[in-house]
Amino acid sequence: MPSGRVRTAATRHERSAKRRRRGEAGVRSNGSEPKRGAPHRTEEPFTPVIGSNGSLFNHSAGTEAVEQPIRILVVADCSAVAYLVEDMRWHGFDAHAAKSGTGAMEEYADYDVLLLDVDLPDLDGLAVCRTIRATSDIPIIGFTSQPSELDQVLCLEAGCDDCIEKPYRSRELVARINAVMRRVRVTDGEPGRQDGQRLSLGPLSIDSVAREVRLHDRLVGTTRKEFDLLRLLAAEPEKVFSREELMTEIWDHPAEADVSPQASRTIDTHVSSLRGKLGGGGWITTVRGVGFRFGGP
Repeated sequence: MPSGRVRTAATRHERSAKRRRRGEAGVRSNGSEPKRGAPHRTEEPFTPVIGSNGSLFNHSAGTEAVEQPIRILVVADCSAVAYLVEDMRWHGFDAHAAKSGTGAMEEYADYDVLLLDVDLPDLDGLAVCRTIRATSDIPIIGFTSQPSELDQVLCLEAGCDDCIEKPYRSRELVARINAVMRRVRVTDGEPGRQDGQRLSLGPLSIDSVAREVRLHDRLVGTTRKEFDLLRLLAAEPEKVFSREELMTEIWDHPAEADVSPQASRTIDTHVSSLRGKLGGGGWITTVRGVGFRFGGP
């Protein structure tokens, strides 16, 4: 994360108070009415930031010192980007805009999270996502105006860590940002089940530190979710993981909630992609009616 100045809680509270007053007035900072379909900002603002140990702090809870807020690059068409940036700043993020896919590819390296509208004025948003994902593990949340299953799947297959339908709900988007940042915190060094270890299973090697998968010493490119899914299965090769367990572990799905058909298809998409990249279905076995496990039958 880029180095930044330490901000006091008092300063942050003052800014939050100003944002809250604007929100209560029901208008944007320039005095115009919010756009149709824009989120209702009736909730109390808070400041999600990453501490030196990777933790997320909430300044409304009284934290005394603050580090650099999560930096977000918003990539959307000109008509939407200003409001989205303002909304993210109102929630305490350090948000900035890139109004084109070209700008996103030039600037993303300086940010922690990328909010990417797949409908960009200059380039195909999914192509932008694939290009960035080829060289970076930055968390990407895609926006799509199409609610169809196919569009959701294409968004995930392009490399997005999550996909949300437009118009978005402000509180839901903040929750999704925090969810992907929690996964980054774990995979980038917080102690976990296999962090800091290399798994070797025959010709397959999974390096949790470098986040690399190698098969016969050949590097296999994976997305963040694909890597996490493969590592989870490989860590306990004899265990059959249910779809509910996979959604909870990899996608932060509430443990008590049912897995929707769309969520189930998301798992199938990632498993299918991994099988293709590993050269066959033998590495991940489907246990019909139950879930998946690592290795052959």
